[in-house]
Amino acid sequence: MVIIMVIKRAEWPEVGDLVIATVRRIVEYGAYVYLDEYGKEGLLHISEISSSWIRNIRDHVREGQKLVLKVLRVDPEKGHVDLSLRRVTKRERIDKIYLWKRERKAESLLRSAAEKLGLSPEEIYEKAGTVLEEKFGGIYDGLEEIVRSGAKTLIDAGIPEEIAKVLEEIAREKIKIPTVKIKGFFELQCYKPEGVNIIKQALMSAEKVADGLNGQVKLYVVAPPRYAIEVIAEDYKTAEQIMEKAKEAVLKNINKLGGQGSFKREK
Repeated sequence: MVIIMVIKRAEWPEVGDLVIATVRRIVEYGAYVYLDEYGKEGLLHISEISSSWIRNIRDHVREGQKLVLKVLRVDPEKGHVDLSLRRVTKRERIDKIYLWKRERKAESLLRSAAEKLGLSPEEIYEKAGTVLEEKFGGIYDGLEEIVRSGAKTLIDAGIPEEIAKVLEEIAREKIKIPTVKIKGFFELQCYKPEGVNIIKQALMSAEKVADGLNGQVKLYVVAPPRYAIEVIAEDYKTAEQIMEKAKEAVLKNINKLGGQGSFKREK
């Protein structure tokens, strides 16, 4: 499958770019590779395979192997692309593979939507893919946002409603956004006649702080005066931010309404 059939990109990579390549054939002086994202052939010279001396090229690369390579030189007129393996760091390799896999999945989801709508891959890209790239920085990023916020996000961005709803359906089925969960406990007391409602009102103030932070707050009774709070978010930094805001909101409100409270994080 050729990725560029749907996701548009420059015809040639630029010097310094990281590319995904498949080893096609190994020769005495290096390996010829296919640039999966560009549909071009490139050369990985033996001197750019490893920093150490190479006795046998096949000890380092093999036909059919996927590699993350760095572009050293590009000559469109001659059709030459020179590449390096040894100049790619471990972090660069991990990040590139991660982004490439997301792009492949994004293309697959766009194709599924196109088939369901009776559109060609090119049509779905023009009507939705370009908007997702412009609005969210990438097609997969945009599809993740659908899972969080629904089709209205895409409709507001200019994608036709019919397409937006199909994309939402497919995205919700195929994309699972990873989450983390942290927990804490409140001890809340109020001896006023309406104390139960005051405690309930104070706790409800915690639920509002997650708005706009891509998080969720859950509250439940352990045994009065103890109440548990769970914060679910996409990463620990966001979860901690929400928890801190929730704690401040609850304690501020319980004190303001004539009660008292304390908070403790679960270790």
